[in-house]
Amino acid sequence: MSATGAMLTRPVMPGGGTGLLPQFLLAVVCGGYAAGALLGWGSGTLALVMGDFGLSAAALAAAVSCLWYGRRCSGPVRPAWLLFAVSSAMAALGNGVWGWYEVVLHRPVPSPSPADFCFLLFAPPAIVGLLVLAKRPVTRAGWLCLALDASLIAGSLVTLAWSLALAHTARFGAGGSVARAALTLAYPLLDIVLVSMVLALHYRRSSGHRAAINTAIAAYALTVLCDALFTSPLLREHYRSGQILDAGWFAGSLLLAYAPWVARREDAAEARAAARRPAPGPASPPVAGWLAALAPYLAAAVCTLGILYNVTHGRPVDGVVLFTACAVVLALVVRQAIMLLDNISLTHELAQKENHFRSLVQSSSDVIMIAAPNGALRYVSPAAAGVYGRDADELTGSELSSLIHPDDLGAVVHEVRRFLAASPAEEPTTRIECRFRSGSGDWLNVESTVSRHHGGLIFNSRDVTERVRLQAQLQHNAEHDALTDLPNRALFTRRVAQALTGRRHTDAGTAVLFIDLDGFKAVNDTNGHHAGDELLIQVARRLQESVRAGDSAARLGGDEFAALILGDGRTDPAARERGILELAERLRVRLSQPYRIDPETEVRVAASIGVAFAEPGISPSNLMRNADLAMYRAKNRGKNRVELYAQHLQAEVTRRAELATRLRAALDDGEFVLLHQPVVELATGRVTAVAAQPRWRSAQGILFTPAEFLRAADSGRGGADAARTAELSRWTLEAAVEQAARRREDGFALPVCVRLPAGRLVDRTMPPRAVEALLARHGLPAGSLILELTDSGPRVPLDELEDGLGALRRMGVRVALDGFGLGYAAIRAMRRLPIDVLKVERELVEGVAESPRLHKITSGLLGIASDLGMQSIAEGADLPEQVTALLDMGCTHAQGMAFSGPLDEPRLRRALARGSYPVPRSEAPLLVAAALPVRHLGHVGHVGHAGHTVSHGPWLTDLAGQTAHGHHVHHPAHGLHGSHLPHQTPAPHPAPAAHAASSAVPSIRSNTETAVPPA
Repeated sequence: MSATGAMLTRPVMPGGGTGLLPQFLLAVVCGGYAAGALLGWGSGTLALVMGDFGLSAAALAAAVSCLWYGRRCSGPVRPAWLLFAVSSAMAALGNGVWGWYEVVLHRPVPSPSPADFCFLLFAPPAIVGLLVLAKRPVTRAGWLCLALDASLIAGSLVTLAWSLALAHTARFGAGGSVARAALTLAYPLLDIVLVSMVLALHYRRSSGHRAAINTAIAAYALTVLCDALFTSPLLREHYRSGQILDAGWFAGSLLLAYAPWVARREDAAEARAAARRPAPGPASPPVAGWLAALAPYLAAAVCTLGILYNVTHGRPVDGVVLFTACAVVLALVVRQAIMLLDNISLTHELAQKENHFRSLVQSSSDVIMIAAPNGALRYVSPAAAGVYGRDADELTGSELSSLIHPDDLGAVVHEVRRFLAASPAEEPTTRIECRFRSGSGDWLNVESTVSRHHGGLIFNSRDVTERVRLQAQLQHNAEHDALTDLPNRALFTRRVAQALTGRRHTDAGTAVLFIDLDGFKAVNDTNGHHAGDELLIQVARRLQESVRAGDSAARLGGDEFAALILGDGRTDPAARERGILELAERLRVRLSQPYRIDPETEVRVAASIGVAFAEPGISPSNLMRNADLAMYRAKNRGKNRVELYAQHLQAEVTRRAELATRLRAALDDGEFVLLHQPVVELATGRVTAVAAQPRWRSAQGILFTPAEFLRAADSGRGGADAARTAELSRWTLEAAVEQAARRREDGFALPVCVRLPAGRLVDRTMPPRAVEALLARHGLPAGSLILELTDSGPRVPLDELEDGLGALRRMGVRVALDGFGLGYAAIRAMRRLPIDVLKVERELVEGVAESPRLHKITSGLLGIASDLGMQSIAEGADLPEQVTALLDMGCTHAQGMAFSGPLDEPRLRRALARGSYPVPRSEAPLLVAAALPVRHLGHVGHVGHAGHTVSHGPWLTDLAGQTAHGHHVHHPAHGLHGSHLPHQTPAPHPAPAAHAASSAVPSIRSNTETAVPPA
């Protein structure tokens, strides 16, 4: 047998017992009663008791059993069992009356008697109950055929019974009364009707509870047989209670009492049998159908035999026999005519349905195949030519296993065997997908719906090759980057997990490389996103060409790539590390070579690469995190380099995370304080403004600088940290405005400089109207606020920033450009944005006195600011020589430790009351090449040469005497105590002033030496 034939063979299911104990007990009881009847029960009285009350008890048991089951069951069979209970109750009552006469009254039973009426009422409920159990015909012709079948059987039985006994019984009863004769004939006639219904309905019963219904029919058949024997004059004349004939009635009643218990056990076993019921085998010959079709002809034959019996014995043909014979013949003719018409109608309907289904099968796009139990194809629909490219005749007769791909055959055989072992009710069909050989030799992906068919299988198959290809394409798209076709993060993570879980000792040295392109954003901004996409495609191509066979490259998103390098089996850790680092360095050099975007455009980017090795027990996410940390270390250490992961990187990340967590709590708990650093006019030494600087005073008393807590706030990459930075900026602005308003009320009307990220000015959460509302709430003039713009990088849209700054300028708020030394973006900002003040970064001030190169750069920047009509503030002027150099270059203002550090509010007020600081000056006169235009609320002044009057803008230079709106205010440097402070000659070294100022600064502990401007 072929493989497919073996899979179509139905598995043998273990069977269970049938519960023979109740049947055995029933047989023992009935046999004991028959033995007692044969032996005469030992005495006449006991025979009468067992013959009368014994039969009554058996019929009563049948009535109780049928009534109990009828009340518990539901559905269309319930009335039948209740009617059987009524029939048995009539039999029990009749036998009880019979015993009352014979056993209790000790006299013969009169004829007729009440027992006769009870026995007559036994048959009608049983007949109606059998009709209820029958399968009801669905057409009028069916009902007519059922009635004709019953009449044929009844007529034949009447003919036969009349010829054998009823005629003699009628003549015997004719000597008595009419009631007696009618009663004598009523018994056999009712029994004949009951027998007719039993025979006519035996092969038409419903499918439910077949064993119980068969038991009930057997009980009534046995009862009718005993009634027929009792009707015989020979047996009736010599009948006595307790004889062997009573054993038949007793067994019939017990069988009827047992029938409900058969139904109950059948209900309980049906669910268990359904789960392990095997697939239906080949259909057996329809014996029941043959007998049902032959029943009318058998009835006619019996009727004919009855007439022939009378003729052969020389008896005259009785009128009753002749009448019933004619009725039987007429019923047979009518039935045949109905059946003929019905057959013609069914033949026509069958032909229509056959044509309908043939057209459906032949025109269907699905291929329908019928496989025999041996695996051979018995039928293949014509659609096979269009689907498989093979004729149906060519496939018919071939083995199904020869058409299935060898790699799929095992799975198909397993699924079919499992399907055949399952219950048909629970799993009528199954679905199988496999590859099927086409006429051209190619393999097609075929999906088949499989169902059972006479021990074989029906395959309803369709070609799903395109769908499988589409699913594979969708799966590929879900796991690969759309631009570069490299694996994406999800697939790369899965491959890393597979490499870690499947590693052997020869796999030591597996590493993950994280790659970030340096300068990619500039390519996008300069050449457009099309150039950026082309660059990423070429980077992916170079990355794939650089990794070894078996390794994996991936694009994680944006300009971030990754590579999985599998271990090469080296046992020396140093050699493994050296090999991976050499590969990473070659990859860095390869990715840093120029890229030709189009014939006219060539761009360059660098690559920062982080390397992390797999350690025993490490998870894929941790390994990728380590590589990511190493890559960011490479970027922070100058970019375009390869860095290896070290343990301290994770410790640093943990420290920053803890600091960020504490920072978020500090914002909520109000642990921030605001210090102010004086801004000194270098020409006069006066304090003309204060710069607000937030500090974080932790619960341990540590005062963190912006270099620390702002770096912690910006260390994350998520939106939560950006929100904390924005919240810190909002708090700084509100606190600075509030404190400036209080100082103004106390007579210290100095503008306050507040650093603000440029991104906050284009954020919808802080429009210009919000700044205006803040100033109005605290009563501070708009000219008393100077916003120091930071982070003017390419990520901030200059158009929106220009609109926001223009609105603030129209209110009177001044704008300072901070972060000038951060790159080319500041040049764009100076060109386009309405800037009033240029703030020189600390990096450009620290070496201005020692480095001639830096001196020229700073001098040139200050010259640009002067030409554009801007004031300038040098940040980080900590040494006297720095102040002198800045003054010689034309810098107008400075802040730093050369004058004062950041001060709390009480020390700041004392410094403002003092009014000025000594400014160190060089011996050479201050030379200014050209007049400096200065914004003065609508008019422009000029800074003259040495010895000339210099007119500065009142919002900064002369704010000691005026507000931004030109109103005179009292300033401590101009008569705070009633007189002007004399101009002090610069000391040779301003250390005392610096030390005096620095002594007023609270103690500051910092983990970072270099101050970084807040973002």
